[in-house]
Amino acid sequence: MDDVSMEILGSDLRCFAVRIITKSAGEISSETIPVNSLGVYLSTLDDDKKAKLWTLIDNIAAKRSNILNLDFQDTIIQGVLNVTPDSFSDGGKFADPNSAIKQAQEMIDAGCDILDIGGESTKPGAEPVSIDEELNRVIPVIQKISDLKINVSIDSRNADVMEAAVKEGAHIINDVSAIEHDPKAIEVLKETDVPVILMHAQGTPENMQDNPNYQNAVLEIYDYLESRIEFCVANGIDKNRIIIDPGIGFGKTVDHNIELIKHVAIFHGLGVPILIGVSRKSFIGKISGEEIAANRLPGSLSAAQYCVQNGVQVVRVHDVPETVQAISVFKKIRHIKDNF
Repeated sequence: MDDVSMEILGSDLRCFAVRIITKSAGEISSETIPVNSLGVYLSTLDDDKKAKLWTLIDNIAAKRSNILNLDFQDTIIQGVLNVTPDSFSDGGKFADPNSAIKQAQEMIDAGCDILDIGGESTKPGAEPVSIDEELNRVIPVIQKISDLKINVSIDSRNADVMEAAVKEGAHIINDVSAIEHDPKAIEVLKETDVPVILMHAQGTPENMQDNPNYQNAVLEIYDYLESRIEFCVANGIDKNRIIIDPGIGFGKTVDHNIELIKHVAIFHGLGVPILIGVSRKSFIGKISGEEIAANRLPGSLSAAQYCVQNGVQVVRVHDVPETVQAISVFKKIRHIKDNF
């Protein structure tokens, strides 16, 4: 931190002021402090509050540790490969293993860094499938993809599926329930020693969109994800193995989703990489009027670029070539040096 600005994420991103949000007795207040006045502001606080704020500042400023071979100083692209017959985005296009393998290779060639394999639909209203059915969908695909030299994440909330997937070559666990749905999931994390993505969802896929309700969506989801990180760490999971996901579209209205995207930088205070999944989501359709999920690419790119601009490290997408191209151009413009 210099006199007027503060480094963010150990990168070329900098801020010149910080917004300090305080919750007390159900009331929320905030104030904006210029970086060059932050020392004076901190000197007025008691030791406990000062220590908490320094922790947040350190979390925001620090470079994120690499996970596997992934360097979070660059944007990580997670490609979505749903091998379900009822995916919201592709209608079961890749439920057949051969089609899934072909799509996996195309996404790898296009530049994705992680392939996210899911065998249970978590779209609004989706009903759970049996463990055997989920295993039958994902394991043959993971076995074949394991030869393609790509990081594979298993998108599952079920411990038996997580464990089997890792044994067959998956490298990351991606749990939409943040290790809450299945009590055995934390044991799988301990035994496998793989990284984990903790996502927020209000409710379950069957009921999450019935009536999503928050007093303050951003702060409540922040607190929830902080508590899930603390749970994992208390159970022996290294914090450097954790990625968080605010869960766009999972128990949120359009306004909740937009609030989360607009204020996504607040989640840097948790001190771990942020993953965001906006690709083809229904909020884009409700804003734009586009009812067909596959036609929501422009809105997906717009939201993803905003997130990258605010330091989000991982974007989860269906359209890998288009996203790679859009982010490459954006980063080139952002990083070019001024000649005046």
